[in-house]
Amino acid sequence: MGKRSEEKNRETRRSKPSAISATGSRRGDAAEAEFIARACGMNLRVAKPWGNIDPYDALVGMGSMFWRVQVKCAYHQRNRGYEAMATSTTAVYTKNEIDFFAAWVVQRNIWYIVPIEAGIGYRWLHFNPEFIGQRGESRLEKYREAWCLLACEPKARGWQDIPIVCRCRELPVRCASCPGK
Repeated sequence: MGKRSEEKNRETRRSKPSAISATGSRRGDAAEAEFIARACGMNLRVAKPWGNIDPYDALVGMGSMFWRVQVKCAYHQRNRGYEAMATSTTAVYTKNEIDFFAAWVVQRNIWYIVPIEAGIGYRWLHFNPEFIGQRGESRLEKYREAWCLLACEPKARGWQDIPIVCRCRELPVRCASCPGK
């Protein structure tokens, strides 16, 4: 093989990023941007940590503290529903690392705001928005559009994370767990 061929092969290898990581990374970046825009549109205080070293993607202000939010993207439909990884590339998330998953079902433009407690022990978060009130409904359905969970203290959350007083009247969406339904 000539010197010119070797250089061309080396350039090709360098210029071709892995389709899997680039696509996944870009989708993740898009989901984070969408989350930040949506949360800001609901008058929630949001901060983005610099770099990718922290286990959370965004911080959402609540009183004098911040919730640590890991943004996930459920892009493809699988087994009559959608799924998003509940793990990092190396391990399962813990309560010491994050407080919430924010999972975006892209094709339906639906957000699930899931407390870490509901995701502990699971490698995948499963969402079935088509089966509300039917057999096959996801155990996480009560967290659909539950943005109010990011706006209330843990003490204000009632049994099974359903807020005692829902903030939905102040938000442009109505969460699935709203006690006022």
